[in-house]
Amino acid sequence: MDDKVNYLLRLGDNALILSQQLSQWCGKGPALEEDMALTNVSLDLLGQTRLWYEYAGELEGAGRDEDKIAFHRDAHEFKNCLLLEQPNGNYADTMTRQFFFDTWHYFLVRGLCGAADQRIADIAEKSLKEVTYHLRRSGDLIVRLGDGSAVSHAKTQAAVDDLWMYSGEVFAYDAVDQAMVDAGIAPPADELRAHWLEHVGEIFAEATLAMPAPDAWMQKGGKQGVHSEHLGYILAEMQFLQRAYPGAEW
Repeated sequence: MDDKVNYLLRLGDNALILSQQLSQWCGKGPALEEDMALTNVSLDLLGQTRLWYEYAGELEGAGRDEDKIAFHRDAHEFKNCLLLEQPNGNYADTMTRQFFFDTWHYFLVRGLCGAADQRIADIAEKSLKEVTYHLRRSGDLIVRLGDGSAVSHAKTQAAVDDLWMYSGEVFAYDAVDQAMVDAGIAPPADELRAHWLEHVGEIFAEATLAMPAPDAWMQKGGKQGVHSEHLGYILAEMQFLQRAYPGAEW
């Protein structure tokens, strides 16, 4: 598969799987305003997914549109990072996962705005306002949870400790990522990681949370199609209708 197509699928898969995860909170949020906000984040990510998939399908030239890419691939064909398929758990788990992703996503999208590929730059520019809001919101909630009650602090710290091992995969560049760096499309990993660590450190300090060691061992494999068991359950729910009734339309 062409490196650029592969990279676009990774971007789309990250947004789609997280969007699907967040959609499960609809109607179950801890407060009405928060329920609506999280649902809107899910919809923002779904819109970004469509843009990345549409471009990937055009470049691939195999006749796959965004629906076929989303609903007619098996788990090993998805390229999302492992962090995003981890269970929603409690609200601290969900927001810690969101904050880790949002921080990386913001600096990535900001870098993609200067991509040599104008279509990618345009999609990034269109997404930047949404992504900026996502980061501000999840950071604020981490502060509120971490510096809140003893219970919320304990749950958030536990979430940080549990999910930290999944936070570094986005910086583990392989040949596909490096090809995009060399082509003037993607920002380099060390630049993104430096920004990520700085921002996460600032928010954790405000939230009175202990930051795990930056050089801790990290899980990886999602970008290469090696996933946890959780992805299969996510896809089973998301893809059921199209798998059971191919070509069905609303």
